[in-house]
Amino acid sequence: QVQLVESGGGLVQAGGSLRLSCAASGITFSNYAMNWYRQAPGRQRELVAGIGNAGSTNYVDFVKGRFTISRDNAKNTVYLEMNSLKPEDTAVYYCNARLRARAYWGQGTQVTVSS
Repeated sequence: QVQLVESGGGLVQAGGSLRLSCAASGITFSNYAMNWYRQAPGRQRELVAGIGNAGSTNYVDFVKGRFTISRDNAKNTVYLEMNSLKPEDTAVYYCNARLRARAYWGQGTQVTVSS
């Protein structure tokens, strides 16, 4: 059974930082590309950052320079370091594992940034 379990969300003031973690089980983690998505109330889920199985990374423009995605294959875990947080970063953040046609999702973790 595949499980992706996010943690690290919470309430933080604007300008603050959070580090999200996503622990994976039931998959050969090192084979999968890992992504972080987010969904704000009333909005569609959107990609935030991704990291390939070889470690290449990509970010959407609105988080470049503020967020960093990384992975630890020995721990089957992907991280999202979020700095200089803004109120508009408030959303549920979801972990996603993808390998060709297979895709798995975590349950999400709430991030709330107060102004």
